[in-house]
Amino acid sequence: MRLKGRLALITGASRGLGAAAALAYAAEGAHCVLVARTVGGLEEVDDKIKALGGSATLVPLDVTDGDGLDRLGAALYERFGKLDVLLGNAGILGTLSPVGHFEPKIFERVMAVNVTANWRLIRSMDPLLRRSDAGRAIFVTSGVARRVVPYWGAYAASKAALDMLVGVYAAEVAHTQVRVNLFNPGPMRTFMRREAFPGENEAQQTPPEAHGESLIKLALPSCTMNGEWVAGDEALSS
Repeated sequence: MRLKGRLALITGASRGLGAAAALAYAAEGAHCVLVARTVGGLEEVDDKIKALGGSATLVPLDVTDGDGLDRLGAALYERFGKLDVLLGNAGILGTLSPVGHFEPKIFERVMAVNVTANWRLIRSMDPLLRRSDAGRAIFVTSGVARRVVPYWGAYAASKAALDMLVGVYAAEVAHTQVRVNLFNPGPMRTFMRREAFPGENEAQQTPPEAHGESLIKLALPSCTMNGEWVAGDEALSS
């Protein structure tokens, strides 16, 4: 029960790494606020959390709805008065394409979900994290943010922008009790991985649940890292 009594907000919580993190946090005693677009997926995760004896609040919301995130921040303030853990996990791949061939709407959607939504999360949740005795913010990145891979332009650019955004935020809160870090899980057995590599043998990929302990450690009040780029236990360049 290392997170007993703590409040954790997780985006992209209906499947993949977000769902795995929600279960890991709930098993450690956190009350989880689960954000995702799909109600059915959220309810499935909620059922698993209840089976563990945990508790959750479900928030069906598209993370690109900035006003919705602002309303969520206000609701969390009214109900809890603070936020202890923020996991910015929601992300999309878009398409793999030569840079000059991306459909504008696809490129813009990738940037909106992977970058702008996380900025809106920071804008809405930073005051609540500062009200915690040990606010912890974690944002999910990727190995392609730090190396050139042909055809991954939209996704790679979005994650590189996220890395810089989070690094600046970490520097700005260094004098507070808030700690902010990036987490790269590496290749995982997820829907996004199937999109990128449809013929791949999924049995060879790491399940999202394998990263639960790493995400717990980054969420603990005892975590002193700030502005770090942390690789998961099985992280390879993804």
